[in-house]
Amino acid sequence: MEIKDLLKKDLMIMDLKASTKMEAIDEMVAKLKEKNIISDEAAFKNLILKREERSSTGLGEGIAMPHAKTSVVNTPSVLFARSNKGIDYDALDDEPVYIFFMIAASEGAHDLHIETLAKLSKMLLNDDFTQGLKTCSTPDEVYALVDKYSEKPEEIVKEEVKEVQNANKKRILAVTACPTGIAHTYMAEAALKEAGEKLGVDVKVETNGADGIKNNLTSNDINEAVGIIVAADKKVETARFNDRKVIVTSTADAIKNAETLIKRILNNEAPIFKAEANDNSEEDTQETDSIGRIIYKSIMSGVSNMLPFVIGGGILLALSFVVERFMGENQLFKLLFDVGAGAFHFLIPILAGFIAMSIADKPGFMPGAVAGYMASQGAGFLGGLIGGFIAGYSIIFLKKMTKNMSKQFDGMKSMVIYPIFSLVITGVLMYFIIVPIFTKVNLIVANWLNNMGTVNAVVLGAILGGMMSVDMGGPINKAAYAFSIGVFTDTGNGAFMAAVMAGGMVPPLAIALAMTLFKNNFDEKEKQSTISNFILGLSFITEGAIPFAAKEPVKVISSCVIGAAIAGGLTQFWSVSAPAPHGGIFVIPAMPSVHSAIFFIVSIAIGAIISGVIFGILRRNRRN
Repeated sequence: MEIKDLLKKDLMIMDLKASTKMEAIDEMVAKLKEKNIISDEAAFKNLILKREERSSTGLGEGIAMPHAKTSVVNTPSVLFARSNKGIDYDALDDEPVYIFFMIAASEGAHDLHIETLAKLSKMLLNDDFTQGLKTCSTPDEVYALVDKYSEKPEEIVKEEVKEVQNANKKRILAVTACPTGIAHTYMAEAALKEAGEKLGVDVKVETNGADGIKNNLTSNDINEAVGIIVAADKKVETARFNDRKVIVTSTADAIKNAETLIKRILNNEAPIFKAEANDNSEEDTQETDSIGRIIYKSIMSGVSNMLPFVIGGGILLALSFVVERFMGENQLFKLLFDVGAGAFHFLIPILAGFIAMSIADKPGFMPGAVAGYMASQGAGFLGGLIGGFIAGYSIIFLKKMTKNMSKQFDGMKSMVIYPIFSLVITGVLMYFIIVPIFTKVNLIVANWLNNMGTVNAVVLGAILGGMMSVDMGGPINKAAYAFSIGVFTDTGNGAFMAAVMAGGMVPPLAIALAMTLFKNNFDEKEKQSTISNFILGLSFITEGAIPFAAKEPVKVISSCVIGAAIAGGLTQFWSVSAPAPHGGIFVIPAMPSVHSAIFFIVSIAIGAIISGVIFGILRRNRRN
């Protein structure tokens, strides 16, 4: 695939009208949508902005390369745009940006277009090429310039010959990796190689890109190298560099300061890397500095990996209750019940295991899962959650205790020391402290729920329902869901499950109702999602409302939170209880009573109608 296959003439904007970074992104994304390159404008823009939050794609020298890799890309493409007046894009050199390449990459780790995008990324480091782009006046001229500077087959051969010729030079190794594995990964590679050539040093670069790991560093490479540069914005394998001279930095730094980094290696200024002591350096430092951030990430990891067990097991249990109600305790009932209950038995061990793994990597999973199993015998959801942290930090403790052991014991650490001693530490603390305490806590909670007055139940139900609509699948949504799951699994009480389910169903239903009742306030493209939002809402999939929330967050979220809170509160007012933790309307046949089924539907309907009417009116004001 040639670069020209991705860089289409009808995707070129020769004079951007935008004056700000956000306006430029909006204008380019709109062009991609106009040409049907992407199917979901809001989702694609959201990924572009998330990438910008990590580090600006304004590379300096007047060039920016915003990019995203997602399933909403219909056709892999590159949009070229030029601003004649320049735009403040938060570039690495703080200078205005004139030239933009917005990359829309499709899903698929080994797609051919990724290699082509890597070539384009490297071309942008050529000053003659970038200067030429600033003077082109037509798409044809851009095309001709790209063709002129595109890598030719004979140049690839020359590069291979150069590798042989460099055999007698000092060798520096590098690893490059960015979150999407498209632009910065390969630009950092090209910058480091170019700087190495200037300084008379052979630089071998392993790229961790969207097309997989290329140019792998061998053990011989590592042994022969005078130093290593890890330019990565995501986790990469660094244990292999233990006791070597290593500089850990970002891809942006490698692009901008490649010569400086290589000189630091040559001047013996690189620190000695200790793999175990620096495990956290493999993560984005901004995500690991705060204890609160560590706790949040760990819990979210546990909850996210637990959810498939909750959803799959919960729906099968609900179906088993339906079969029992209409067909009795037959073989089908036993099958569905046993499989669903089996999935549910894994819920707390998986939660605890992945919390521990998030903290201590793979060694943490086993003691974490065991802690979760012990918690499932009485300590419940909260006990498992705390057990996961105990297991994870027991591994961290053991790593610190053994970091000065001889390298010959490295295999013994992972195979013997970590499993045995982490299990002992975790098991003792769980058995004597966590399980007894939280078993009693669960009994107290169960009694409190049984004796809770209607007013208190309604208030708590409204809060939980409203939380489900605040960020629609984000941390606040998951916090409410996790709380309700905890109550459900620990006490068997499905009241709050009904509240969060109703609250989570309201947003997409409200959006669909607004587009049905206020048709003139929505454009044709938006109205195409009406049916899908009805289906998603009825299925308890809140995320259907996200594209609308991304466009108008205040109007969408405020209207949805009101309706979701009302729906959640009404489920408690009418004493509705959910028989399963997921399923939406599909759990209605399994409801414990006709009363619960009817008022579950009524609660959702009232909440969705209120939210839909509010949003429809707010939308009318915008369009007028």
